[in-house]
Amino acid sequence: MPASKAKIRANAKYNKNHYERLEMRVPIGKKEKIVAYAKNHDGSLNKFLNRLVDEAMETDKEKTD
Repeated sequence: MPASKAKIRANAKYNKNHYERLEMRVPIGKKEKIVAYAKNHDGSLNKFLNRLVDEAMETDKEKTD
């Protein structure tokens, strides 16, 4: 069952108030590989990218401490 218009508006409002967007550019053909990998490991591209960023930031923090 598709979401109602009210639900779509509510989700859009929540997302606008709680999230920011980033844009990433990759060579043609690489996106498909990244999306497939993410789905097999984290379930979604967003979770996968957030995990990678968090891990990289933590690793860099440990190196500077």
